[in-house]
Amino acid sequence: MSAFSTGGVVLLCLSCAASIGMLLRANLPDHHVSADSKDAIKLATAVVGTLSALALGLLIASAKTNFNDAESELRTSVARLLLLDRVMAHYGPETQQTRGLLRKLVENRLNEAWGNANEATDDTAAEDLGIEPVQDQLRALSPQTDAQRSIQARALQVSGQIAEAHWLAIEARGEGLPWPFLAILVFWLSLMFFTFGLWAPVNVTVICTLLVCALSVASAVFLIVDMSHPYLGFVHVSDAPLRDALERMGRR
Repeated sequence: MSAFSTGGVVLLCLSCAASIGMLLRANLPDHHVSADSKDAIKLATAVVGTLSALALGLLIASAKTNFNDAESELRTSVARLLLLDRVMAHYGPETQQTRGLLRKLVENRLNEAWGNANEATDDTAAEDLGIEPVQDQLRALSPQTDAQRSIQARALQVSGQIAEAHWLAIEARGEGLPWPFLAILVFWLSLMFFTFGLWAPVNVTVICTLLVCALSVASAVFLIVDMSHPYLGFVHVSDAPLRDALERMGRR
């Protein structure tokens, strides 16, 4: 489910909960809406409100951390890709084909993460989004001097770091938001809005205020879900570092 759909479902749940509370209030016996009943329900609701605030804060912090980690991973990978390209350039013209393959790797990373399908390539090797084809070509080199052997070892070391970061990113990409946690949070919030509607007088001002509050909470959930997938959605990691790397790669 997309972030917009999740936010819409949350808004619908909270609005329905408040509406049910308003409708139920008119049919309750007088002793159910007495001052003592209100005090008891308000105390219970305060506990749920505190839990909801803690849960929302935890989810927002988790989503922001996930987003920052993805951004840091991208910048680190870009720096290593540029370093690898420069290391291969110092090896000699024998690495020209390998440098071209590395450039196609960056292009495919852009296509995969940001959905630039119109720039997709049909090259079979470039479709492999891992660094392994580049590593295979680096291992196949036959260095003739000590300097070339040192450069080959350095290139393999940097490519190994890129491969490790790549697979770590793939493993973490499918984690996303813990949906059971989110479902429990929506239940708590719906319970709160039910009590708001239960005690609130039915007038336009109150209804509009509750609707705006429900929209605000739904917006927070939308941001949490959206930032949990840092390469997709409305709030996403910028592809500017990769595009800048493409402009720099291949230069002497």
